[in-house]
Amino acid sequence: MISVDDRIGDEEQYRRAPRGASDFPAVLLAMAGHDLRQPLQVLAASFGWLGRRLSSDSEREYVRRGQLAVAQMTEQLDHLVDALRLHEHSTRIDLAPVRLEPLLVGICRDHLISARAKGVELRACRSHATVMSDAILLESILRNLVRNALKYTGPGGRVLLGCRRRGPHIGIEVLDTGVGIPHDKLSRIFEAFHRLDWTRSEGLGLGLFVVRCAADLLGHEIEVRSLVGHGSCFAVLARACSDEAGAGSPPRTRAA
Repeated sequence: MISVDDRIGDEEQYRRAPRGASDFPAVLLAMAGHDLRQPLQVLAASFGWLGRRLSSDSEREYVRRGQLAVAQMTEQLDHLVDALRLHEHSTRIDLAPVRLEPLLVGICRDHLISARAKGVELRACRSHATVMSDAILLESILRNLVRNALKYTGPGGRVLLGCRRRGPHIGIEVLDTGVGIPHDKLSRIFEAFHRLDWTRSEGLGLGLFVVRCAADLLGHEIEVRSLVGHGSCFAVLARACSDEAGAGSPPRTRAA
């Protein structure tokens, strides 16, 4: 397994910014999305530390509200950045080789604090796979899937990222041991403003809608398997690079 604390030197492969004066607003938003994410994570960790040291229910309630506010800010910031990325790529998509290991490790590292705050184990499996995709849009897809998995996985659960060979394709999987999705709701989970649990107030229900839109632009398929009470698996199917076709055994991604 890959440690989420590893530093991947070439992570800039999938962190690109638009160029030119006409792209200045987009550059500002991209920079804000990157620069604000870390302080929001620090706030979330600080609230978690404080909550474990308070004794009264009323004090913990104030901390809980603060944690919820930080989570909502983080999610909406990410949705803004994702919407920007979709807009930038809506007219033309140039698919290129994307190495999956640095992508998965970077996403795990960025969500490590959130996972620890919930008591959820978050891991990425090693992979030498490279797919034909757009690195920025693929990152948006996987970030949304990881956020969704963490949201619906309780303390003691696990979220796992990995890859599996599917003939000429690679299935990039996000597996969780969360609450699962009822069969009668599976057909609606990718709709805008749809939430699995409307009793939860956080978020607008845009994460999986962004996933579907980005996957459609890239020509990638999305598969979902879920069992209520046992968890879910979201898989993004992207074509493997031609030099990997037929090479060796597929990477193993499932947890024991």
